[in-house]
This record gives sequence, structure tokens and C-alpha cells, in this order.
Amino acid sequence: MARRLLIILTVLMGIASLALSVPLADSYARDRTEQLLLQRRTEAVRFANLAASVVTDADRSEVSTEMRRYAELYGAGVALVDGQGHTLLHVGPSAQWSTQSAREARDRALTGRTTDRLPTIRPWGPDRVVLAEPVGGDEQLSGAVLMTVPTTAAAHDVMVRWLLIAAGAFTAFAAAAGVSVWITRWLLRPVRQLDHAVDDLAKGNPGTSLGRSTGPPELRRLEQRFFVMAQTVTNSIRRQRDFVADASHQLRNPLATLVLQLENIEPYIVPAGRDEHALAVDEVERLGRLLEALLVLAQVESSEEDLVDLDVSGACRSRLAAWQRVYRAAGLELVDSVADGVRGRGLPSAVDRVLDAALDNAAKFVPRGGQVEVRAAAGQVTCRVLIRDDGPGLPADQLARLPRRFTRGPEHQNLPGSGLGLAIADEIARKSGGRLTLSGNTPHGLVIELVLPGLPPPNPPRPRSATAAPWAGAAEPFDRRPPPGRTASDAQP
Repeated sequence: MARRLLIILTVLMGIASLALSVPLADSYARDRTEQLLLQRRTEAVRFANLAASVVTDADRSEVSTEMRRYAELYGAGVALVDGQGHTLLHVGPSAQWSTQSAREARDRALTGRTTDRLPTIRPWGPDRVVLAEPVGGDEQLSGAVLMTVPTTAAAHDVMVRWLLIAAGAFTAFAAAAGVSVWITRWLLRPVRQLDHAVDDLAKGNPGTSLGRSTGPPELRRLEQRFFVMAQTVTNSIRRQRDFVADASHQLRNPLATLVLQLENIEPYIVPAGRDEHALAVDEVERLGRLLEALLVLAQVESSEEDLVDLDVSGACRSRLAAWQRVYRAAGLELVDSVADGVRGRGLPSAVDRVLDAALDNAAKFVPRGGQVEVRAAAGQVTCRVLIRDDGPGLPADQLARLPRRFTRGPEHQNLPGSGLGLAIADEIARKSGGRLTLSGNTPHGLVIELVLPGLPPPNPPRPRSATAAPWAGAAEPFDRRPPPGRTASDAQP
């Protein structure tokens, strides 16, 4: 906005400068032309008076001598013609006597009219101008005096004056442009601060104050009112998060006590009621897991940790090693396709926590004998971690809702879980300056992709073996072909 406003003001000032300087320059050129005409007309009148008084050859010789001296002094051409337009005498340059302007000036003078206008002299021309003066009175018109006058000095004066006008116009334009820059900054300073406040609010960091601002009073009032609104919204969100976190934390101990009491009374329950007792214990434990997930989500949302450099490759391999035993027990294959030297930036343990959520999700929903593949690769400005499985998947219209809280597929309502795992992973990705995307593969399966800001590797990655994945170390995006023998899964809750 500042750039557009500055461009508009600059264009308007440029137009104003041209609108003032161009007429001024043209006016000076016309004035200088008029000055030249008046100066040279005086000489032409003198020659006309001398020519009118010619009686003897001596008078003619005197007129010729005066005309020759004038031509040598000023570099002009002077000619004397009779009443029929025939040249009686001429000195100096005569190449312009045959031009249209010379004929018109001669014909005008032979009718008793003097030259009252010359072409406007500008730095590029004309090089010479012609003026004429009748010889004799109206009743005894005997001829005319023609003069070709060089315009070099006048054109030089016009050029100098134009340069001064241009310099003044440029100086005024530069000064006005500087004032425009200041005015633009003054006008938009509240808008810029408001933009920063909105950005901070979107990131969950509303700040304490917008500070003392300058600018138009209307924008300052808007800025302060927005700050009050932002503080109100932020405080409301913070109270909601604090309530969720406090409630989750405060209910953990009573739930733990309730589980312990249910387990202690199990020996005293008659056999007919033990199934119901087991269901009650399961539900209480499920409620405990839900409270634990809510507490984790509240902690992630309210986290103000700084972003750090992450060893994405190392984090991926560490979590793969931790989950291998779980996957073997579930009859699943966990494939390591992580490239070396992948580095990124995000919250501490961001990659670990997102991988745990995704791998736990896949372990629940991928059927026995299935395959889950984890890939990591560095792009030009980002790094990506992809978790792909060949589970049953979900329809495409349900994929966008999966990162929402407590969202589960209709056919998975009775399976273990709180419905908050992907919501926590999505919040971690957002807090890390990246994103979490879910998509499906053909014919079925889930692909979870974590994108984080990338970092250059500290050392060039070592060559991989011939059996390594062909896409390792390549730029984004990932090759989304399904693993051999299986297909990647659609989104799972």
C-alpha cells in the first residue's frame, strides 16, 4: 500500500512539475524570440530609412558599406529589393532568400507591412529567421529591406534558461518526493503497526501494547480499538486454554483415584457384574487418556518456545527405532526411507511428536501384514517428512476434517484413541512455521506430510547405496508412488 500510494503521489507531482515548467519554458522562448525581433527590426528600419534617402551613387555606396559592416559584425544577410521584388543589393548569406518564409516576408513588406512575428526560437532551431521592412511610405513605397538573422545567441540563451528551469523543476520534484515519502510513512505508520499486530495475533503473540503511534487521528483510534479487541480476544482464548489445561490437570488425580478404587473393589464383585465392572474401568481409563491429550494440546497451543535447528534425519531414525518393536508385535512392516543430512527448523521435538502421532495412528488402523513407510528429504527452502501407509483409508471428503479436534471416521468410533492426535500434530506443525497435510493414495491409504522450514546440511550428504530410494536428497515434492506390494492409505482419524 505504501508503494502504491508513493507511486501515485510521485506521478501527480511529476505531472504538476511538467505542467508548471513546460509553459514557463515555452513562455521564455517566445519572449526571447520577441526580443530578437525588436532588436533586429530596429536595424531593418535604419537600413530602410537609408535606402529611402538614396539619390546619388555616393548614397548607394554608403548604404552598401553600412549593410556590409552589419553583415560582417552580426553574421546576418541583408538585401535590398525594388517595388517589383527584384534584388538591387545584397550582402552576407543569401541561401535563405528563396525560402517560403523569405518570400512571404518580402511580399508582406512590399504591401507596406512590417514583420511582426518570427518562428519561436528553441535550442534545436530554426538556425536563421527572416524579417522585412518596407522602404518608403504608404504612398511612395519603393521597395523593401530583407534581413536573415542568425539565432545562435538566442537559442543558447533559451537552452541555458531551459536548463535552469529543468534544474529548478527537478529540485522541486525531489523535495516534493521527499515530503511525499515522509507523508506516506506518517499516514501508514498506524497501518503498518496494525499489520504487525494482526500478524502477531495470528501467531498467538498479541504483545502488550501497540506503542505510541503517530499518524492521522482516525487511524490512531482504529489502531487503539483494534488493540483493545485483540487483547480481549487473546484474554478470552487464554482463559479457555487455561480452563482446559486446569480442568484436565485437576481431573487427573480424581480419575486416578477412581481407577484405583474400581480395581480395589473388583474382588468383591459378584461374577455376574464383572463384565460391567471391566467396561467401567475401560471407560475411566479412556477418560484419563482424553484428559491427558487435552492437557498436551493446551500446552502446545499456549507454548511460547523459540524455534530451534532440528536434525530431521536423526529424529526420524530415532523414532523409527523406538516403534519397530510395536510394529513387529502388530505384524506390520516399518520401512526407513529417510535421507541423510536433512535439517529443519521448528519447535523442540516437533519431528518426534508428529511422528509419534502419525505412527500411533497407523499402528491402530493399518491391518496386520500392512506396510508403513517414513521418508524425509530436503527441498530448496523446506524439508519434508512423509508417513505413508496402506490402511483402509477414508473418503476424500473426510480428509480435510481429520486435523480437527475429536474428529474420527464413522467406522472407527469404537477404536482406542481420543481423536486429538492429529490435532496436536497439526498445531505443532503450525507453531513450527510449517504445515501438516493429509491426502490419499490410489487405491487406498493415508499420506501424512509434515513440511518445516529447511536448513542447509552442515556437510554434503554421503552417497547412498544403490538400493536406496531414488528420490533421496532430491528437491520437493516427494515421489508419491506406493511401496512395492502395498498401497498408501487414505486419511485415518
